[in-house]
Amino acid sequence: MGETIIPLADLRYHAAVPAIPARLEAPTGTLRDRLRRPLRDLRISVTDRCNFRCSYCMPKAVFDRDYQFLPQKSLLDFEEITRLARLFGAHGVHKLRLTGGEPLLRKGIEHLVAMLAEVRGADGQPLDITLTTNGSLLARKAHALKAAGLSRVTVSLDALDDGIFRTMNDVDFPVADVLAGIEAAQAAGLAPLKVNMVVQRGVNDHEAVTMARRFRGTGIVLRFIEYMDVGATNGWRMDQVLPSAELLRRLQAHWALEPLQPNANGETAERWRYRDGGGEIGLISSVTQAFCRDCNRARLSTEGKLFMCLFATQGHDLRALLRGGRSDDEISAALGALWAQRDDRYSELRSSGRAPHDGAERRVEMHYIGG
Repeated sequence: MGETIIPLADLRYHAAVPAIPARLEAPTGTLRDRLRRPLRDLRISVTDRCNFRCSYCMPKAVFDRDYQFLPQKSLLDFEEITRLARLFGAHGVHKLRLTGGEPLLRKGIEHLVAMLAEVRGADGQPLDITLTTNGSLLARKAHALKAAGLSRVTVSLDALDDGIFRTMNDVDFPVADVLAGIEAAQAAGLAPLKVNMVVQRGVNDHEAVTMARRFRGTGIVLRFIEYMDVGATNGWRMDQVLPSAELLRRLQAHWALEPLQPNANGETAERWRYRDGGGEIGLISSVTQAFCRDCNRARLSTEGKLFMCLFATQGHDLRALLRGGRSDDEISAALGALWAQRDDRYSELRSSGRAPHDGAERRVEMHYIGG
């Protein structure tokens, strides 16, 4: 009998194989965790690779040419991803976000989108399929993604100044090419388009007003994200965080803004509207104003490990169930049991001075399960 060889990269984060409940209860679409939070949003990482080396996510000092990324055979294939999406949809998920790494590096990503577009949720309706990208390949992919069934796209862009942007992505990639990708996405009808800016004090915070000025009146929603302590490789420090409240004051020095109600429960961004009709912005205060109590998101890594929190240290090995011959009913019951046991609220505990991790276990990296 041959030996099973497990690539070292697969052992990067501990993941137990979920237990199959003795009683296989059918999904109802009304699943709740221990804090009464529903399951509505599934983030699917389709690759752990990226062509940027942003210091807050994949610093070049760690993710160099010798870094061991996951081998192709470890990744979930498109059929496996679609099968899981169908099972999650039956439990109440109505939005899928494809992420990475850089998801557009995954060969044939538009074919995956087309497969996911056929999935229906618990209400019988198609799922909302979105994608987050650094925009580097978007100009050539936008129309094919829209034709395949992608609903919307979010582009990460941390500066308009070309020198600052090249420094931050650390691969000398020009900002003009990302802006071209944004224009292509708008032309393809991937709307409403969002642009995410991770704001670091002393690095790019002075670009915030410039970014707001650039996207006002375009129909694009610019969202400012506080620099987060995700993973363990980015050297995060609290003094590099620009609180959203301070950023809002900077913006209000230029424009009158008024608050808006959330679009949906569990929305991470606090919405603000320009009173002159110039559109809206979003503030994601992931450090200073934790939103754990409304979090309805689960995250699936590219090789099939399920994480219940962006700041998790351990996952659940769904790939083992998929490739172990388990039925849909068995996997669905296991998913339901996992969510029902969920009580993650890392950011809330950290904000109250009760950090849930003592450093003995390494938190999962952002590139591995997406933001």
